[in-house]
Amino acid sequence: MLDNFASFFKMIFLLSAGLAVLISDQYMEREGCNHGELYPLILFTVVGMMLMASGTDLMTIFLGLEVMSVALYVLAGFNRKNLKSNEAGLKYMLMGIFASAIMLYGMSLLYGVAGDTRLTVIAEKLTSEGTKPLLTLAAIFTLIGFAFKVSAVPFHTWAPDTYEGAPTPLTAFLAVASKAAGFVAMVTIITTAFPGQAKVVEPFMWVLSAATMSIGNLIAMRQTNIVRMLAYSGVAQAGYIMAPLAVYSQTGQTGVSASSAIVNYLIIYAAMNLGAFAVVIAAARKTRSGEISSFGGMLNYAPGLTAAMTVFLFSLAGIPPMGGWLAKWQVFSVLLQSKSTWGTTLALVAAVNTVLAAFYYLNVAKQMWFMPAPDGDTSRVRVPPSLVAALAITVIATLLSGVTSLVPDLTDFGSAIALGR
Repeated sequence: MLDNFASFFKMIFLLSAGLAVLISDQYMEREGCNHGELYPLILFTVVGMMLMASGTDLMTIFLGLEVMSVALYVLAGFNRKNLKSNEAGLKYMLMGIFASAIMLYGMSLLYGVAGDTRLTVIAEKLTSEGTKPLLTLAAIFTLIGFAFKVSAVPFHTWAPDTYEGAPTPLTAFLAVASKAAGFVAMVTIITTAFPGQAKVVEPFMWVLSAATMSIGNLIAMRQTNIVRMLAYSGVAQAGYIMAPLAVYSQTGQTGVSASSAIVNYLIIYAAMNLGAFAVVIAAARKTRSGEISSFGGMLNYAPGLTAAMTVFLFSLAGIPPMGGWLAKWQVFSVLLQSKSTWGTTLALVAAVNTVLAAFYYLNVAKQMWFMPAPDGDTSRVRVPPSLVAALAITVIATLLSGVTSLVPDLTDFGSAIALGR
């Protein structure tokens, strides 16, 4: 289906791929893995994501997922001479195959019940059948595959090792575009195929959301490597993004608001996360380290990078006026508007986790602004023009998205996209 929902997310996937290519410039050359197949693999990945965004049939969505996944498995292990990269690709592939098998089993059960793979036909059949153990199993198994792609707990264990081992620009692309594609398919299936299974889906999404944001934040607080910290941060962010799905059926208006909150969160998350990884890549040109302590004294030798990273960290923490605050505010609004016990308790869990997350985000900012450089070297960092362009785009997007609540047309854009489908 070619509608506003699909077209908008295709644009997000293409922009994410473009930014990934920008921040890959010179990095891949420096690491000795600037092989020509990098760009076709990125494009194959985007094609798979586009299929997932337009899909209204189980087989189309699964085909898109596999096209995306196979290319990502190769990209994760793209640095062939690096053992960590080899490990990252292997772990991601093995766990991805396992998750795909579970999801395909769930889809086969749905087909067995409905006799069709079209989501609208499945919805009609499941609504008439009501809640049965077989349908519960089918729904949960199908959603498990997408929970793996968005690194939801307990299907997140691949993320830290894969993020750390893969080349950093490809890690950024994997963390943003793959997660967005997973959520697009998850939202499509839940809202289109499972409207009659809310009594099963909503509690399942509540548990996934609460566990994902809590465990992700708690483990992120203990990390000393910036890439692993961002990996667990991405796990926690997935918990916030899926929170509206725990109340999607409460009322018609809340259902639209839930889709709107997810769409807007994904837009803002793409900008701030890609930007944070771009800063990590730029800083590593000098520090040659991924340790958080290596960011000490960055204000003295890279004030521009320090300011940009501060914007991204504050946004990830949900501090106004950065874009992350609006994303979180919309999630809280949806949960509280539902006026249900599920929504209120999940909002409390999210509020506590927002405070926990601020601890490790602000710790990185403290290192940059107040701590001395570990080696005392304050020589300036030379940032390639392509990285500067990527940083400029992501900083502007993160800042502008934080004030869109002042512009009604932009605030309601996510709702317009959701209504398109």
